[in-house]
Amino acid sequence: MTFGFRSGRLPAEVTSFVGRTAELASVRRLLGRSRLVTLTGPGGVGKTRIALRAASQVKGDYADGVRLVQLSGLRDAELLPHTVAGALGLAGNDPRPALDALLEALADREHLLVLDTCEHLLDAVALLADVLLPTAPRLHILATSRQPLDVPGEHLYAVQPLSVPDPGESGHRPGSASSDALALFTQRAAAAAPGFEITDGNREQALTLIRRLDGIPLGIELAAVRLRALTLDQLAQHLSDAYDVLEAGRSVPEPRHRTLRTLIGWSHELCTPQERLLWARLSVFAGGFDLAAAEAVCADAELPVANVLPLLISLVDKSVVLRADGPGGPRDEARYRLLDTIREYGADWLDSLGETTACRARHVAHYHRLLSHFADRFFTSEQLRLARALAPDGDNLRAALGYALQDPDTAGSPLSLTAVMWSYWATEARIGEADYWMAKALARASEPAAHRATTLIWRADFGRYQGRQAQCLPWVLEACKTADELGDPRLVAQALRISAGVHNWLGDESSAMAALTAAEPLLAAHGARADLIQHHYIKGSALLFCTRRPDLAMVELDAALRLCTEEPEECWAQGYASLLRTMALVLLGRPAEAVAEARRCAALKGALGDTVGIAGAVEMAGWAEAGQGRHRRASRLIGAAAAQWRRLGSEPVSGQQAALAMRERTIGQIQEAIGEKEFTRLFTEGETLGQDQALAFTAAGTDAPQALPRRRAAGTPAAAPATGTPVDALTRRELEVAELVAQGLSNREISQRLVISKRTADAHVEHILSKLGFSSRLEIAALLGSADEESAEDTHT
Repeated sequence: MTFGFRSGRLPAEVTSFVGRTAELASVRRLLGRSRLVTLTGPGGVGKTRIALRAASQVKGDYADGVRLVQLSGLRDAELLPHTVAGALGLAGNDPRPALDALLEALADREHLLVLDTCEHLLDAVALLADVLLPTAPRLHILATSRQPLDVPGEHLYAVQPLSVPDPGESGHRPGSASSDALALFTQRAAAAAPGFEITDGNREQALTLIRRLDGIPLGIELAAVRLRALTLDQLAQHLSDAYDVLEAGRSVPEPRHRTLRTLIGWSHELCTPQERLLWARLSVFAGGFDLAAAEAVCADAELPVANVLPLLISLVDKSVVLRADGPGGPRDEARYRLLDTIREYGADWLDSLGETTACRARHVAHYHRLLSHFADRFFTSEQLRLARALAPDGDNLRAALGYALQDPDTAGSPLSLTAVMWSYWATEARIGEADYWMAKALARASEPAAHRATTLIWRADFGRYQGRQAQCLPWVLEACKTADELGDPRLVAQALRISAGVHNWLGDESSAMAALTAAEPLLAAHGARADLIQHHYIKGSALLFCTRRPDLAMVELDAALRLCTEEPEECWAQGYASLLRTMALVLLGRPAEAVAEARRCAALKGALGDTVGIAGAVEMAGWAEAGQGRHRRASRLIGAAAAQWRRLGSEPVSGQQAALAMRERTIGQIQEAIGEKEFTRLFTEGETLGQDQALAFTAAGTDAPQALPRRRAAGTPAAAPATGTPVDALTRRELEVAELVAQGLSNREISQRLVISKRTADAHVEHILSKLGFSSRLEIAALLGSADEESAEDTHT
């Protein structure tokens, strides 16, 4: 996938990692002899940090790498398989249950799957692990949870707080386990209060404080930031008082839970009333959020919008809210999140204030506005920017749907969300998840009728890519009937267009063309540019597949592309028109033009991360190359496409019967030219390519990929590190772009320097980040700096 923030890669650490040497060694040993390791312990004890650091240390041991699945923002257990599939880069096109598709995809992969924060989905995660591990013999799982999963074969590692020096021990020995808690306090205190240091005069006070905190890392960090306003003596005294006051009369069985709860409560008491109010209201977010979301959801007459930013900054300063880079790195707009234990405290406070319902309603309204704007601007040059901006909010979009389904009278109709969420689901390739939510919304809500009709239209449109054409027809018929009753000609035309698409997939020429013909006068009178673009490429598809008239199809597809020139940075519609145009050129016997068109399509779909479109582009490139007599390259491309279709859970070419017949004819011609055995060998080589490698191969024009990935047999140790640097994985153009990134140029400045479109520059940067396994542009700069140093050393040797 080209969107790094949905790829499941490990995040960069934003604060220093202190100690835990023995713990990391133990976790690595457990991973070496067990396929399911669960780190347990109370909230705030450091389970996630240890899991991520351990996973980073062992990622080279797994042929298919490490994937992180962050579950803290997931509330619906039924979506767990979809969430795991998304982290693995699998699109949700498979009509089977998501778990079945996931089982097949993981059957022959060697991954370490990190399932973080499982306690609120304990039964679902346990079931998933119990089903996956026997079916996928090379899969390993590292989970974090406050409770064990209780699955056969699970090895538990109880994460303890940082070791606290005993009374009388100084904790002064560097590198000793007993100094870790003091080292963490010292580092965080120095960050909060520049100039702070541990001296012989204050060491015992600091040790007394961290003993009172039981060595819990989150507790130490929350206390350390108070040194901005308090001396160490005052901090220790205030904390002692807080324990006496806040814990009076409470009975909590686990002392460490009581310690953390007390400390969070004390932090809460030290906040101003408006800071407490913001903290409570922020608890409705699932996962991260940005400033605009915080202002829209948390502000009202009691908490003016102008106050949100300074209060948010204050909560960041107090370590109540964590700041993180956006998906594009430090230059992106900042995002924020609450740790689970802190969010739970805020949610309890919000509930006690009686504000939960109102705050959730504002949450739904905010994300509805974002989705509506994206849907309205989808067929414009803003498409890629808006898709990237919305992608990190997947957990919040699910939460909004959940809030609306729980309380439609207050939070708003769930159908109003599903009617505009199609653009997000399409660009994120979450078609199976889309069907899940649309089915729930349609089953539990019937008003308003226009939103119901629109939801039915998109459910049918997505459904045909899942091979569910027969089920789609009743949805389209209901949508047409509802739109007609509403007297909405544009909605009727949209329903007729999707009806044509479904009939086209079924090979029903007369019904497809009749629906298109009926839609045309409505479009002429009421259609928007986006409607006309879609109409032209669906009609082109029908002419191509049903009537077998590629010449007439080219007329429609060219008309769609002419309309697209008004918004040249749009990728989705241009990509599909280009895909169909490639097939038409192949049928017209113009393979050189078809090759160029296929590469254009691959670039468009690659920039957007449209997995269905990417698979189609690679497939079409193979057909076009076969038409030019480049049978070996064609064999590898068709093999690469086959792997992509499999990962999508789809038949090749989405199961379109006429296209399948063309594919078989092309394969037959290749086998006749080079022999069945050679075709199979090359096809199998192509199947080993990942999505980004397949895109790079399509663009390169070479007979063979630059380097075919190697897989080791199960149980074989990981290969020694390569002597080359990661820079060697980049193409010459990508290296050129990477060097400009390292110089601090923006994507627009890079496009101007290299005389390429900004979209192409965006795509290059995304590919570079994906190839190198990076999440930040700063990492590219650091890598190139180290590569330059190595080169200089080689020169001097």
